[in-house]
Amino acid sequence: MSTAQLRDVLDGDGGRFIYLSAALAALNGLLFGFDTGIISGAFLYIQDTFTMSPLVEGIVVSGAMAGAAFGAAVGGRLADRIGRRRLILLGAGVFFVGSLTMAVAPSVPVLVAGRLIDGVAIGFASIVGPLYISEISPPKIRGALTSLNQLMVTVGILVSYFVNYAFADAGAWRWMLGAGMVPAVVLAIGMVKMPESPRWLLENGRVDEARAVLARTREEGVEEELAEIRSTVEKQSGTGLRDLLQPWMRPALLVGLGLAVFQQITGINAVIYYAPTILESTGFGSVTSILATVGIGVINVVMTVVAIALIDRVGRRVLLLVGVGGMVVTLGVLGVVFYLPGFGGALGWIATGSLMLFVAFFAIGLGPVFWLLISEIYPLATRGSAMGLVTVANWGANLAVSLAFPVLTASVGQPSTFWLFGLCSLVALVFTYRLVPETKGRSLEAIEADLRNNVSSTPAAAVGDSDE
Repeated sequence: MSTAQLRDVLDGDGGRFIYLSAALAALNGLLFGFDTGIISGAFLYIQDTFTMSPLVEGIVVSGAMAGAAFGAAVGGRLADRIGRRRLILLGAGVFFVGSLTMAVAPSVPVLVAGRLIDGVAIGFASIVGPLYISEISPPKIRGALTSLNQLMVTVGILVSYFVNYAFADAGAWRWMLGAGMVPAVVLAIGMVKMPESPRWLLENGRVDEARAVLARTREEGVEEELAEIRSTVEKQSGTGLRDLLQPWMRPALLVGLGLAVFQQITGINAVIYYAPTILESTGFGSVTSILATVGIGVINVVMTVVAIALIDRVGRRVLLLVGVGGMVVTLGVLGVVFYLPGFGGALGWIATGSLMLFVAFFAIGLGPVFWLLISEIYPLATRGSAMGLVTVANWGANLAVSLAFPVLTASVGQPSTFWLFGLCSLVALVFTYRLVPETKGRSLEAIEADLRNNVSSTPAAAVGDSDE
């Protein structure tokens, strides 16, 4: 974000209120990230409390992904039915219950139940956070504000690594997992006074409330934007999932589902979930592995900040192409590092550096841009449902990779596993170049209008390239 745009966020376009609204909604991302990262360190010590088979170990780690897939499946419809704000509050409550359940779990089944409950809340959060922010933000800073959600995902991961490190010496995995109750309470309290999305309000006939929200988040053009949203609502023919299969919607659906799967099968969450385990395999001790993982978390946060600074200036496509291209290279190098013998103690540091670079490229591309694009490219009537469907695909791919990673490394070895992720990244690079649109600087209504008017075009043409 440029200096002028940052000044707009703080002083114009609704002043501090829009920034506060986006920041509070972005706490959904913090819950998302915290749950993603906390299990990586806690799992090292859970094994000391409970005796588990490799299959059960995989279920414990991936239980949250199964819950998240369910949460995403129902969360999109809930966002359309009860509103974005109410779903955020519901998700915070569910996350609190899940974290408490894990912290006091007397057995593995209860621990898995807590992971599933937590996962449902994460499924809600992964949809409603970027959705709410994108619908409440002015178009010219929507990219940066919506990407705050992804920034908070990386902050949540980093916070979880620090929490893991703080309790590592004592092996206090219950405190690690129970710490998730804190951000859940903060999110719930913060959202109590926040408004509903103006687009959802107008779609549900609450015109005066929608106008009031826009007036608080814009300095000018309120009536024009209200008329544009109303015009879009009046053109819509339905709100069911069947509408996603209409010819004019298929390009956007293809882009969303493709990026959802590629974000996972390129290996990011295998790295996040198993980073301490990967580093332990190079000779680091448990505490040292967790500390090295903190460094990876820092890189994740820093590069996400860089992405936010650039996303409304250079555009979505450029960041995706650079980020995915860098992932291809670093995964290739990482495979070589684990393939070559005889590094001794240096192997751990080379692996750590390679992992950091891989995470850095993910953090400027597939990390923030995927969540931003799926909040932009779908029409208002089906936006929540479409994001729900795409997010289910994302969590399904996440679950598959999380379960498959230990099996792959055991059967074909770490080098081949990382090279397989690199091959998937190469396919993702071609997919991005050929099909992913540029949405920089365009209103959500203008994006929808272009989709409707370009039924037979490619996704890039359908959404339009704009430097407005």
